[in-house]
Amino acid sequence: MTTVTAVRNRILQLCGERNISINKLANICALPPSSVKNILYGKSMNPKLLTIKMICDGLDITLCEFFDTEEFNNLEQEVK
Repeated sequence: MTTVTAVRNRILQLCGERNISINKLANICALPPSSVKNILYGKSMNPKLLTIKMICDGLDITLCEFFDTEEFNNLEQEVK
């Protein structure tokens, strides 16, 4: 699994837990819906940390909470 896929999965998981749509997520995070959709649909292969931080702020979680999952903990090394 790639880091981008793990980010995508985490965003979808958080939206599912809160029962919110992608557009609602974008709205509460003060992001254009296209920014969130580009991450989710694979157009953004390198999402900015600031974008992820804004998503965390909108969801009232920390970056640590966002990244503290089995998926992120088990990612393979990107640089070999």
